Amino acid sequence: MASIRIGVQIQPQQAPDYGLIRDAVMRAEEIGVDVVFNWDHFYPLYGDPDGAHFECWTMLGAWAEQTSNVELGALVTCNSYRNPELLADMARTVDHISGGRLILGIGSGWFQRDYDEYGYEFGTVGSRLDDLATAMPRIVERWSKLNPPPTRKIPVLIGGEGERKTLRLVAEYGDIWHSFANPETHQHKVQVLERHCADVGRDPSQIERSVAIGGRRRSPDGLREKADLLADLGVGMLTVDAGGPDYDLTQAEILCRWRDARG
Repeated sequence: MASIRIGVQIQPQQAPDYGLIRDAVMRAEEIGVDVVFNWDHFYPLYGDPDGAHFECWTMLGAWAEQTSNVELGALVTCNSYRNPELLADMARTVDHISGGRLILGIGSGWFQRDYDEYGYEFGTVGSRLDDLATAMPRIVERWSKLNPPPTRKIPVLIGGEGERKTLRLVAEYGDIWHSFANPETHQHKVQVLERHCADVGRDPSQIERSVAIGGRRRSPDGLREKADLLADLGVGMLTVDAGGPDYDLTQAEILCRWRDARG
């Protein structure tokens, strides 16, 4: 049985001193987290809407230098904010800086304030998903043209649960599928994904399943119980967020110990 991986999201918001974020990333690596994520927004999603905030990809380059073992990426990059070829080159560069530890987490975008304030067209849910579908082959093609090429096949994590478009994209391009599904609904989504995989000739076992599991009020026993349920369903990565700016890694540490005990 493959070991479950633990991911933690260090949300780059409400921290007026970047050193708080840097220290949280180092603590996450020290406690044994497998993947450290940030997010790709320009404004906080909770707390003071005009509070302190830092940009995603510049930060990933810094994380690539300061860490040694953890994989890293955005949960998730908004496809709308960057030309696909540029994003592919950025990902390739961070891949090299990190020595092959980057995950390209990507999604279609949803936070309208980011779009409005930075001058991007918001469109509709459908149009943004169509844009992502157009971008993915361009990203893959650009990776094949870059010199030097990526150090490895950069894993693509696609976030979302939409059954018609998003899970189709996961079947075509995803190495990791990230969702917020609970144990009761997860299996239905898996069945939808498997049908899309059959349509495109893909083995669904090639796609790692990642599920957000945290919640500030969840007890340690409740966290471990949910982790067991999802792991028994075949989920390969469990992620929690660390909040901010205090960056509480308690849940991540509980899950790392649970992972090690489970074997």
